[in-house]
Amino acid sequence: MKTLPRRTFLKGAGAVMGLPLLEAMLPRGTQAAEAAMKSPTRMAFVFFPNGAIMPAWKPKQTGTSYELSETLSPLSKFQNQMNVITGLAQDNGRAKGDGPGDHARCASTYLTGAHPVKTSGSDIKVGVSVDQVAAQAIGKLTKLPSLELGIERGRNAGNCDSGYSCAYSSNVSWKSPKTPMAKEVNPRLVFERLFGNQSKGEQDTRRRDFYRKSILDLVSQNAEKLKFQLGQTDRRKIDEYFTSVRELERRILKAEEETKRQRPDFKTPTGIPRDLTEHIRLMYDLMVLAFRTDTTRVSTFMLGNAGSNRSYRMVDVREGHHSLSHHQNKKAKTDQIKKIDKYLATQFAYFLDKLNSVKEGDRTLLENSMVVYGSGLGDANRHSHHDLPMVMAGQAGGTIKTGSHIALSRETPMNNLFLSMLDRVGAKVESIGDSSGRLNVIDV
Repeated sequence: MKTLPRRTFLKGAGAVMGLPLLEAMLPRGTQAAEAAMKSPTRMAFVFFPNGAIMPAWKPKQTGTSYELSETLSPLSKFQNQMNVITGLAQDNGRAKGDGPGDHARCASTYLTGAHPVKTSGSDIKVGVSVDQVAAQAIGKLTKLPSLELGIERGRNAGNCDSGYSCAYSSNVSWKSPKTPMAKEVNPRLVFERLFGNQSKGEQDTRRRDFYRKSILDLVSQNAEKLKFQLGQTDRRKIDEYFTSVRELERRILKAEEETKRQRPDFKTPTGIPRDLTEHIRLMYDLMVLAFRTDTTRVSTFMLGNAGSNRSYRMVDVREGHHSLSHHQNKKAKTDQIKKIDKYLATQFAYFLDKLNSVKEGDRTLLENSMVVYGSGLGDANRHSHHDLPMVMAGQAGGTIKTGSHIALSRETPMNNLFLSMLDRVGAKVESIGDSSGRLNVIDV
């Protein structure tokens, strides 16, 4: 049986489809096979707005013998595959003489650790985010250097928070200090980005074909030829992969049809589900698909723009998230926020479960990843930028020790964690943002 290159694609009618790791991609010979079995490390950063109710988020015990908190209880299945990290801070999210605007600062500093220039004009400036530092180092190895996802549309002009540009509230990923990486909120367009050829020739025809047919129909001829080169195990793996892609396509189409049916009198952008849970899960599934096929190894996901005032009626929260976050410790309001916090943690558990279901050699995709889930604010009522709510899941190919609540000193720069993560994807830099060193406590 012929050995396939790891970067094997299925092609047809303007579509390019990556493949998961197959046995046929592993070279013969013990040493070479062992090297090939070492899957790449992926990194993902998930941001949620408006901080959290920290007494309900933070575990009471530290170390390995800790109990998950009320908010994080949906993650119980993955307690041994993650760390809850408390004590991290983004000092540059503080005003430092610039006055109000903590929500804009919390998003713009979340992955940069840099202080944003206060402006609502075009002279925005903050710093390069950790995901883009990684993308600059390893992005050439994949079709997409990075993938930026979101739930709420944003804009990069105008004033969104006390004199801060909307660019600061709408983005956590920054390619350069003056260039945010715009996120995509439409699942259909994310899917097309993952599998479309993106060539200029015959672009309109290709796009029409893409929307009319399943990606699997477009590459079917190429796929059948490939199967003749594969053993039984790989054929089964390809069939499982195709089934998951077909199901994802079906859900995207269903979400589009549901949107049109529910609001025929309102022009809604195609592909954005009205159901929030389905929207979040589709985006998580697309991230898994991108990692699984090695289309990218770096991704960010904003569950809401900074200061988002979305309501969460599915958990009986009808008041806006941002409005509730200024709760003044009133129980009626903190109870509502706790419902939102737990709901978002439940969706994150869904993502981890999907990552954990994908086998890569003797590990899973989750074990080969590093996933940071958190917010740029701790207590949103006080607009605090220390003791941030943070979970880090995955073992980065066995190089991260998991299963603990790691309680750090109060002002540990979050960028210390980012430095340690960058080492693990081969993007070694000496500093990022306000880092003061590496977070060695996570080392095996």
